[in-house]
Amino acid sequence: MSKFTSDDVPRANGMPRLGLGTWENTDPDACANAVETALEMGYRHIDTAQAYGNEEDVGRGIANADVEREDVFLATKVWIDHADHDGVIKSTEESLDKLGVDSVDLLYIHWPGRTYDPEETLPALEELKADGKIEHIGVSNFERRHLEEAQEVMDEPIFANQVELHPFLQQRQLRSFMAETDIELVAYSPLARGDVFGDDVLGDIAEAHDASEAQVALAWLREKGVTAIPKATSEDHIADNWDSLGVDLTDDEIRRIDAIDAAERRVDPGFAPWNDLPDDR
Repeated sequence: MSKFTSDDVPRANGMPRLGLGTWENTDPDACANAVETALEMGYRHIDTAQAYGNEEDVGRGIANADVEREDVFLATKVWIDHADHDGVIKSTEESLDKLGVDSVDLLYIHWPGRTYDPEETLPALEELKADGKIEHIGVSNFERRHLEEAQEVMDEPIFANQVELHPFLQQRQLRSFMAETDIELVAYSPLARGDVFGDDVLGDIAEAHDASEAQVALAWLREKGVTAIPKATSEDHIADNWDSLGVDLTDDEIRRIDAIDAAERRVDPGFAPWNDLPDDR
């Protein structure tokens, strides 16, 4: 049993800064069990998406856990094939039904692509918020220009932007811009899809703390004010990520990680909005 509780997790405007990601967790029972295990351990932030195909399993895990629904910060994402106005409304209602909830705490648009149209998509999100079906509006994989465009279109604030972010893709330019706004930054693939293991810098720091490279990467993100949602399925991995709460990096260790000179994406589909831009270091 971990010595840390949900009260030990920093929060950003009510959102726990450490959550459980469920991307590629497509085995129904494994997914439901992972969510239940995480919540019983102390996690209070669960992230899923329509495209993951596991909203029903995530909902089952939440229902099975001995945790009140109002204590869980639940996020899902509208897939970009459903990003037209009516598609946003209809697919979100379907997501709520699959999750077994009346509302979600955060609803993202998954990518600024395909049927995404700021003038159609974003007002639909505002309607869902006005109807009480979502608490916060989010976007995902948005570059600065997409955020600025969205802010011009919307009356409601953007709560969070979820992007790939880890020591090998530090998103310095985007982080600098978002530091000037009230938009939270949420990191998916915060462990670089496992590539943090075996890195010399992270390994040296991990050894000094009797920790794992994963815990060091998550502690670094926490120091940067970034919310991390590492995917984990097994109880051991869920617990290892959770125990990152006990890793306190020194200023020198943070500088060493900051100095990693890489801009390596692990998630880069052809429709990604940055493919026509220079690497964001």
